Amino acid sequence: MGVLGDRKKARLDELARASAADRGGVSLVRDAARRLRRNPVAIIGAAIVGLFVLVAIFAPLIAPHDPVQRFDELTKNLTVDTIPGASGEFPLGSDPLGRDFLSRMIYGARQTLFVGVLATLIGLALGVLIGAIAGAFGGWVDVVLMRLTDVMLALPSLLLAITLVAMASRSSQWTVIFAVAIVSVPIFARLLRGSMLAQRESDHVLAARALGVKERNIVLRHMLPNSLTAVIVQATLTFAVAILDAAALSFLGLGDPDINRAEWGLMLGVDGQRYFEVRPELAYYPALAIIVVALGFTLLGEAMREAIDPKNRR
Repeated sequence: MGVLGDRKKARLDELARASAADRGGVSLVRDAARRLRRNPVAIIGAAIVGLFVLVAIFAPLIAPHDPVQRFDELTKNLTVDTIPGASGEFPLGSDPLGRDFLSRMIYGARQTLFVGVLATLIGLALGVLIGAIAGAFGGWVDVVLMRLTDVMLALPSLLLAITLVAMASRSSQWTVIFAVAIVSVPIFARLLRGSMLAQRESDHVLAARALGVKERNIVLRHMLPNSLTAVIVQATLTFAVAILDAAALSFLGLGDPDINRAEWGLMLGVDGQRYFEVRPELAYYPALAIIVVALGFTLLGEAMREAIDPKNRR
């Protein structure tokens, strides 16, 4: 666990230094965007992410049926060994309750986007707050906060999320969201703190202090804006982890117990696992969707990280 935590911290510190190394403003953003357009990995990642977001947003228009609608003709003679497969009206077949599986997969994208966005935003907000406090005040405040984040970074994110959900009084969608969000807090906190420390002795910060600008204004107007690039990059990478962790919690039965909710992890755990020998595709489809979407965000995030790295600038 110690090696895992050290690797996480090293990557975050490297990203923080990269974001603070250049204050090129608009030119820096344009330079990074130019490199992204030329990077095939970034293009593939952006295409996957873009398609996923479009499907999630327009799910009611794309899905052929209501995801909770049960079709009696599919369940009339239903047995464990005769779950309806693909047909003209139901391209991916149905689940054991006679609901269109394609429609549930499409609405599952919306559910995944909802959980991922909220978990990432909550983790980002808390992490930025903690990182800003640690970087601005330093001293014992910095030591205490960073030791706490080091402990959390040393643990696998899924194990920590499982522990947090288990501590809750009951399982729900919001329990999963907050558990996944808390797991990402130390990542954003350490990233922002590292970026702010790298800027404390920079020319623009020293000049602001010499002019008598208050420390609070220096943090809000100079340090935080210059750290946004790294935070956005890390948010993209964190989104991929959030998707995987949330799906894993649902698969393990620690998520929302509502079987009517179209959620990929729940579909994988309830239908895919229970009826794997009869209809293995009930597990293949949601598993493939989770992997592809997480891969898309990872590819895009890594490409963005390379684009802002000063070592890759020409």
